[in-house]
Amino acid sequence: MSKQKSHYRGLKKGEPSLKETLFMLPEIDFSFLAFWAMTQQLSDYYYHLPSDLIADRPTDNREDSRMMVLNRSEGTIKHRKFADFHEYLNEYDLVILNDSRVIPARLHDPSGRIEILLLEKLSPVQWTAMVRPGKKMRTGTKVELAGTTALVTDTLEDGTRRLEFTSPPDLEKYGEMPIPPYFHRAADEADKERYQTIYAKDPGSVAAPTAGLHFTEKILTSIPHSFVTLHVGAGTFQPVKTEDLSAHQMHREHYTLPGETASRINATREQGGKIIAVGTTTARVLESQPEGPLNARSGSTDIFIRPPYKMKRVDTLLTNFHLPGSTLLMLVSAFAGHEFIRKAYEEAIREKYRFFSYGDCMLIL
Repeated sequence: MSKQKSHYRGLKKGEPSLKETLFMLPEIDFSFLAFWAMTQQLSDYYYHLPSDLIADRPTDNREDSRMMVLNRSEGTIKHRKFADFHEYLNEYDLVILNDSRVIPARLHDPSGRIEILLLEKLSPVQWTAMVRPGKKMRTGTKVELAGTTALVTDTLEDGTRRLEFTSPPDLEKYGEMPIPPYFHRAADEADKERYQTIYAKDPGSVAAPTAGLHFTEKILTSIPHSFVTLHVGAGTFQPVKTEDLSAHQMHREHYTLPGETASRINATREQGGKIIAVGTTTARVLESQPEGPLNARSGSTDIFIRPPYKMKRVDTLLTNFHLPGSTLLMLVSAFAGHEFIRKAYEEAIREKYRFFSYGDCMLIL
């Protein structure tokens, strides 16, 4: 048998051995691998919330909400009121808000047994929608809705339906505000005002960008601000069904970044100011932009922000307290750190903060 030529050479005089070389290497901290693994599972974002902390009604005044302030650099938590929000703004800072308007997107048939939540308007007479119960809304089914008739033309992979109406549905007359199901009540007249930001402009959302619900006209006009639009749809509130987060696919949501807002953000950066995103929807619009100076842009995004993602365009985030296991909770965990958010939520429960859409807010510095 012929000998194979060795590719190893002997050590020269004074040269360290392999064992000695290994001991000379700097110590490497592999703890980040454990953190990465810990934050990639759905169960890492579960927590227990007493039901009495779920706010099913807003505060009497928008600005009366409590505001938990998290300082990432100091690792501190403070308890304030939203009326104090302006105290955390510095010269040249800019607040960005989502001005999408919630549409009365929840519909029922005359019997009340079929419920439809419109998601996306494809044309004046075509929509995608969630339906309940699904067995009564198979492809080819017709149902009376909103003063017209809807035909189920397709059942999509995610279980939603494509509907075609014989004429545009009269949402203002027949539609209900799509308040969250965990309110365990029907929408009423008060929700038409309070489940809508005071600056809502462009109709298209089927859930409110809730971080903006705390603003009053007085507060808004006292701070430097600009707007983006992201129509909140299934991509924001669709539950995660896979334990492995890498298998979750976000729905695409449409957004607009106006040229004026892009220019103001660029100027803020040049002046050394911070960008304060009001809500996770605003953050998703900004983080969906390509590198470099911002420009006017309209499009859609399915960005899924979760640890270990690092925010590139958002310096401060105002947000509400989010549902266990939600992609929104994952986004704030990416921004503030998984453990810091866990600690903050535990403290919020101890201090009896009000949670979810009509609840209190959190300012992450």
